[in-house]
Order: sequence, then structure tokens, then C-alpha cells
Amino acid sequence: MPRPSASETWEASVTEHVPYVVVGAGAMGLATTWQLARRGRRVVALERFERGHTRGASHGATRNFNNAYGAAHYLDLLTLARAEWDELSRATGEPLLRLHGLVTHGDDAVVADVHRALVARGERAEVLAAHEAARRWSGMRFTDDVLFTPDAGVVRASAALDALEHGARSHGADVRFGHRVVSLDERADGVALTVDVDGERHDLVAETVVVTSGAWTPGILPASFPLPRLTVTEESPAHFTPTAPDARWPSFNHLLSPQRYPANVYGMPTPGEGVKVGFHLVGPVVDPDARSFRPVPAQAAQLRDYVAEWFPGLDADSAEPISCTYTSTDSQDFLLDRRGRIVVGAGFSGHGFKFTPAVGSVLADLATDDGFRAAEPFRLP
Repeated sequence: MPRPSASETWEASVTEHVPYVVVGAGAMGLATTWQLARRGRRVVALERFERGHTRGASHGATRNFNNAYGAAHYLDLLTLARAEWDELSRATGEPLLRLHGLVTHGDDAVVADVHRALVARGERAEVLAAHEAARRWSGMRFTDDVLFTPDAGVVRASAALDALEHGARSHGADVRFGHRVVSLDERADGVALTVDVDGERHDLVAETVVVTSGAWTPGILPASFPLPRLTVTEESPAHFTPTAPDARWPSFNHLLSPQRYPANVYGMPTPGEGVKVGFHLVGPVVDPDARSFRPVPAQAAQLRDYVAEWFPGLDADSAEPISCTYTSTDSQDFLLDRRGRIVVGAGFSGHGFKFTPAVGSVLADLATDDGFRAAEPFRLP
């Protein structure tokens, strides 16, 4: 009987077998890892970059905790997210939500529809006239009805990543940075992964894999996986300096007609950095490994003009640009589904962070129960 070669013996000896592997340890991956670990599951999370990197969509101090949704599947997910953010805060001792309120304006019909949807679910929401909103928030200008939701605000994004990792590790999860998955292949006995760690190969076999790799998702999933189109764009919001230090700032959504500005606007106060303002989903399509990390000059000029027109309390010439990626589906709905032994969470389309721990819960349900299904709009076609 022929003896195995040295390389065959080495590969057999280093293959690691684990029940659950999460590929990608940004916000959604860490949330999934936390949710699996707190359920008593043995889970390994693999992240190709270093902790706190700025190449994806999870970095930064704040994200909008925006509850101005009218669709039931998002409101259901938001209810779960609020409960899970609170649980994570209790478990780690880290306050993660700052609820200073949210204003949504620019389209009276949308304002009325979202107001009805929130009130029907028992959420606090009121519609203000433009002059009343301007009195409350003197740094902003309003010309239409304004929806105010006091139980909204921001998620402390960087703190949330730390809390999710700490929470996952406290339940026994193994989170590995600098581990790049170079191949993923579903087999009858599990999912085989090849991982590069500083130029060395490591092999793992998992019973179930959850892929939460953001812009890199299409390059990780097998070619046979029925992934719909995901478009990666580089977005460039900016922080602007307030001119009145005592002004009150809510988070905000401004629904704009396309005649003058390219898209709707979102933003929020970020202590120590100013007020974040950005157009939603206007950036150029990019390769996530070949980004400029610089704003498109024409779009930066439009953002400056927008701030000058609508924010009397901000210095329009003080922009400090931020670079991040959106990975978007055509519908801008999330993708949360399973095929075989592979679960995917992707396509968060620039509005996913507020839902992070709830997305982690749904993905953990999909990973541990092959009969579970997410809400219909989140499913694979």
C-alpha cells in the first residue's frame, strides 16, 4: 500500500473541523458570531483584514438609527434590533444607542405614510409644521411637513463592533483577523474552506458556513450559488462643522426631488467630528480592492451646495470627507437566505447597520435551522 506524501500528510493533519464558520467579521459577521455563540454553538469567524480596518462599510463613529420605515418586514426587524442592541449593551456594559430623535422631511406623502405605519405599531411619532421644526432645530431649514420620531438617533458604530466582538468571545467564539478565505466548496460532508494566513495555507471543514463579506461576497461564494446582482459603490459623505455650538441636532432624512440634487440625504450629529451629511447611493461603481478613498469632485461640490442651502447652522466649506462602500441589491432590500450548507447575508444597500444584531439573529436562525426562512423580501430569488 503506497505511503502518503509529506504534503498529503501535512494537509490531513492540519484540517480543522468546526460546526459553524462565519466568513467576514465586520458588523454583520460579528453579530452573527455573537448570536451563534450565545446560543452555545461553537463558531469561528474569519476576517481577511485587521481589526478596525477602513476598507469596507462597518467603520466610523456613528450610523443612523433611523426608524422611519413603512414596510412591515423592516419594522419587524427594527423592533428586534432595538431589543438586541439593548441586550448587547446590558451584556457588555457599553451604551450603544444615542436616541436624540430623527426628523424626516421633503415629501409630505411619504411622511404621512410612515407616520401612519409607526403609530399603528404603537411607536412614538408626530408630524410637525415646517416652522415648528425650524424653531426646534435652528441649524436646519424645512419647507414641508416634518416627521419627528424621538426613539431614533444613532448607533455608536465603532463601539458596537468592539461590543459584538467582546460579546462573542465571552461566549467562547473564536474570532480570527488576518485570515483570508481563498476558496469555499460545499461537499456532501460539509463546506471546505482554504484560508490564507500570512502566506500559509490552512484548511477547515464546517458543517455550515455564513458568508457576511460585504463587497467581497461574490468572490467568496461558489460560482454555482444563486447570488443576485450586487453592486459595489464608493460613497463619500462628509462631516461639517456647526457654526452655533449650542444648536440641537437630530438625525435626519431629507427626501429630495431629483431636479437639483442627485439623491436623498441622510445624516446625524457625531460628537467631536461635526454633523455627518451624505447623499444616499450616488457613488461610482468600484472594485473594493481598488478604491480611490476620495470623493468625486462634482458630487462633493453638490454636497457643499446642498449644505449651504439647507443647513444654516453648518459651515458648508468645512467638509471632511469620509469614504465607505455600499453593496446594494437592485431592490435595496437585504439578502438573508440559505442554500444547502451556505447562508448568506449581503446587499445591505447603505441602510443596514441599524439592524445589525437583528440581522445576526436571522442569520443564526438560518444557520441552525434549515427550515427557517427570513421575510419574503429578504430571500434569494
